[in-house]
Amino acid sequence: MEYQFRRSAFLFVALFLLSGWIFMTPSWSRAQVPGDYVLLVVNDLGMHCMNKDHHNMSILPPFNTLNAQIIQKGDATHLPMIVTGIPGATLSYSIPGNTYSVGKTDFWSYDVQLFGVNLPDNVGLTGNGLTGTFTSSGDMFIADGIPLTPFPDATPTVENPYQQGLVQLKDAMGTVLATSTPVLPVSTEVNCVTSGCHSSELSIIYGHSSEGGFDPNNRPILCASCHNSVILTGNTAPGSQGYFSKVIHEKHAFIDQLTPGLAACQHCHPGPDTRCLRGTMATDHQMICQDCHGTMAQVAGTIDGGRIPWVNEPACRTCHTSQYGEPAGTRYRDARGHGGVMCSGCHDSPHAIFPSREAADNKVMVDLQGHAGTLEDCTVCHGITPAGDGPHGFRPVSAVEGEVIGDAGPLRIFPAPLNAGSKCTIMAAGARSGNGRLLIYDVRGRTVRMIQADAAGDGQARLFWDGRDGHGQEVSSGVYFMRYTEGTYSAAGKLVVVN
Repeated sequence: MEYQFRRSAFLFVALFLLSGWIFMTPSWSRAQVPGDYVLLVVNDLGMHCMNKDHHNMSILPPFNTLNAQIIQKGDATHLPMIVTGIPGATLSYSIPGNTYSVGKTDFWSYDVQLFGVNLPDNVGLTGNGLTGTFTSSGDMFIADGIPLTPFPDATPTVENPYQQGLVQLKDAMGTVLATSTPVLPVSTEVNCVTSGCHSSELSIIYGHSSEGGFDPNNRPILCASCHNSVILTGNTAPGSQGYFSKVIHEKHAFIDQLTPGLAACQHCHPGPDTRCLRGTMATDHQMICQDCHGTMAQVAGTIDGGRIPWVNEPACRTCHTSQYGEPAGTRYRDARGHGGVMCSGCHDSPHAIFPSREAADNKVMVDLQGHAGTLEDCTVCHGITPAGDGPHGFRPVSAVEGEVIGDAGPLRIFPAPLNAGSKCTIMAAGARSGNGRLLIYDVRGRTVRMIQADAAGDGQARLFWDGRDGHGQEVSSGVYFMRYTEGTYSAAGKLVVVN
């Protein structure tokens, strides 16, 4: 079956087989010495999903993507620089312990029927294999469509969804200038059958309506041929029968009532074993999928309202102030911050924000700065600890207060001020369901705490704050701003804490 992809698969296979890659020259350069360069390498998604078996139906093929930036370290007289090229150097990737994919999945038996291309063994849809070189793209480098499965060579039938890659920057003589070991997350834990929801893949296919000329006997069936999946095709049109994300969430919206919360999502998204939601938002702040994405009905409803799945996604700035969130209209995974550095280069992929539950995720930061968590050691890139206000700059308190409180209604907060060891009550009189959430910010605009509301039973939302941050530590004395949101309703206020 012919199908349109982001790039011509034939062209990329040819490029993969016939060409290498050489950097361009940077604007300035000291002598190339190991340790003079920093590699920031991150997966574009917190988890890549794929079918293990494609002989009946295919939702997603093996397809993993790494994004990288090379930074030449600064010193007392030079600022660090994002490098767009070093003469004769190469940036390569491999996955130690996972050297082949054919046989771990039957994808290469059905590539022609599904995608209209006859790929060499262990070569993916963009022409990349399990080892190769990055492609230059502006001030970053990309290795996309890596056909990785979650099955290491040593255990070809047992999943390891968090395998570490090896990325190396080498000069023309083959000397390693910098190394990074990012995780390439991938899982086949899409539980249509194993969850007990469906008896078999054939039951899904034969239970499918015949809309759009669907023929259950014309197998294998590529779901995206009718229900476009933007992450796969790069095409933002909905497809002849609507976006895959829309129809799948709409069809399964009833699960929210049967199995509410994270367990509902793990029926399809990896999963009770993989547990792909593993970053600090989940482990330290107890957030689940619905906190950002909403229920299944809401996911489908927003697409009906004009949202393009994979293009318009939840934003950090929804909970963080604009100083700490990505620019409006920019997805987190595409956003740039301090000096043009990828936000994910310091904070990691969506759903895996540092520190992660998985030690494999954290290794890149342990190697760079000696501990897990957001990249916060300035010397890693600057070589020194510079003066200044840090990566997110400085905003006056008045600007933070204006953004948080704005035109919101008033919150009733008592007692005020809040003394150490005490607890205050926050009431939102205009709330309807009492299912909103309260965000607490310090005077710099940093998010200190998120608290879910308890319905008061009297037309109000009632919340309590004990003067502690999301890690359970007492906050310092000072002014704190609060904003409660519930649908389109919002209320805000400020509180002085005295410790």
